[in-house]
Amino acid sequence: MTPIDKGNLVAQWAFDTRPVLLRFHLWLEDVEVERAQAEPVSAHTFTPRGIARCLAMTSAATALGTRLFGDYGGGAGRDKATVNQVKKSADAVSAYVMSEGLWHLTRTLPENHALMVCLGEGLMPKAGESPEMGANPMLGFGRVYARPELARTVDRRVRRLLNEPGHTFEQFYGWLQSRGITLWGAAVDTLENTSRFADGKPTGPMAVFHLFDSPLRLSRPYESYMGCLTVPARIAQAAEQASVLLDYRTPRKQVAEAIEAAYPGIRREHIHVWTLRGKSRVHRLGKLWDEWDRLGVHLVEDGWRAPSGLEVFTDSGTYAPTFLVGSWKDGAGATHVFLCDGYAATAEAMQAASLSDVLDVHSTMAMFSPSFELPCDAEARLMQLDPSAPDFAQRLAELAGGRQVEAGKVRTYAEAIEEAAASNMPRGKQVLQPDDFLPEKDWHVLASVGYMCDDPYTGASGVTQVADGVYRVTTRLATRKASSRITFTLRLMEPFETTRQIFSPLLVRFLSGVDHATRPVKISDSGRIRNELQTMIPQALEHDGERIRVRFERINEMVLSRDKQAKIRTVLEWYKAHHPVWFEWLEVV
Repeated sequence: MTPIDKGNLVAQWAFDTRPVLLRFHLWLEDVEVERAQAEPVSAHTFTPRGIARCLAMTSAATALGTRLFGDYGGGAGRDKATVNQVKKSADAVSAYVMSEGLWHLTRTLPENHALMVCLGEGLMPKAGESPEMGANPMLGFGRVYARPELARTVDRRVRRLLNEPGHTFEQFYGWLQSRGITLWGAAVDTLENTSRFADGKPTGPMAVFHLFDSPLRLSRPYESYMGCLTVPARIAQAAEQASVLLDYRTPRKQVAEAIEAAYPGIRREHIHVWTLRGKSRVHRLGKLWDEWDRLGVHLVEDGWRAPSGLEVFTDSGTYAPTFLVGSWKDGAGATHVFLCDGYAATAEAMQAASLSDVLDVHSTMAMFSPSFELPCDAEARLMQLDPSAPDFAQRLAELAGGRQVEAGKVRTYAEAIEEAAASNMPRGKQVLQPDDFLPEKDWHVLASVGYMCDDPYTGASGVTQVADGVYRVTTRLATRKASSRITFTLRLMEPFETTRQIFSPLLVRFLSGVDHATRPVKISDSGRIRNELQTMIPQALEHDGERIRVRFERINEMVLSRDKQAKIRTVLEWYKAHHPVWFEWLEVV
């Protein structure tokens, strides 16, 4: 590329992504694009070029801001309570930066287009975590981004979907179509591998954003577990030719045989099966591990080197391994196959499964309960039971190996099934595919990933400082049959500590010592604080039309300490008293 061509490329990217660059006071010094195909991703995706590029820049800003200002490594060697607070602080930064980027980039959407978060990650405690560890800052269901008037219109309809008994997703989607409104749905995890981020691990943490050309079929916030099996599409085709239905329920012996049919001569030890590992997951995945072990395949362990040369990890991170699913030949010419099995949280499962057409893989899922106390094969059958059936407890006991299940747990499982139904999760099918989550069968997705640390599955580099105030940030855009790795060189336009404030939520600034009473107030403070409350403490919010009540008694002090709660209350009451018109929507209880 000639210097003139390079200059033109940087200038065009700077122009297309200016809403995000300006918001975070960043200067685009350089951009490097590596494509898997001749055309840019924007030539294949459903979004305009500017929106696709702004999403890439938003992912880059999220990765950069979180890595620099999210206290990376702040939990290393600390007690569990401290680690929990570090994770929540990092989640708050990542969710805030992502939300701000989305807010600014959607100012350039066509007038009848809006974006809504349909699946988020952070409500549910994971393996080994206590309940308060699941209440994380996040971008959750119903967050709408669009031009102001349209955003308010769609937001009112979303509240009706959430609060009006009997108002269904079908009615909501029909209303959108009748008004000529195009609503794009999103599945978001603003900080994947939060524990590794808090521990300062060199690989894993990333920001993941998947944008669909229609809303997902959910009608309320939902997070649980999903069984997932992702294999190269070639294996599914080989199984089909042998009249074998290959999905999550398929015995793994038949999966191995399909692999051998698809890749003749492959050795079993060259079949690499990635699952989550660890003692806390033995009761969930132990039977699955044993099934694969008996087949003589390689169950991927911590420290195994991927083709990138980097060591993989199995303690978390169910999304990124999907990018390695496929085959390759080693130095001796032997064929290797990599696949993913096990389970993931709902958002990660849907994100990974929606890569099916993007990466030429075949992915199927099965619905599990949020508690996930039974082995994975039993969980998949459990969520298909009828909780109102008179023999529900008996059938539950059969799934639990014949032992009696206490009444409290029976109620918990019944409520989990009812919650899935109320959320409009696709039930009635033992195996799910991405199509089941979308109202249109001809759907499209645009995946945008920002790498905070190195990624062993793709070889992408994490945030790297190249000079004082200058950083290289790698992102990935992927859509059906097209993907690009984009590396930005970004310069901070303000001193480091000033930039920290730019990337920090307003409420976090006040918690860190900024005096809210002497700081100049802008009308935008109203929208920012409303946004931050929904991100940081959604469990404390009660929506009543246009108004939001903040109920501090709903906040666990392990989630937000008493002194921080008191400080936020003081700030909100001050804003309400001194700027009642701008904060008419706010009610502090």
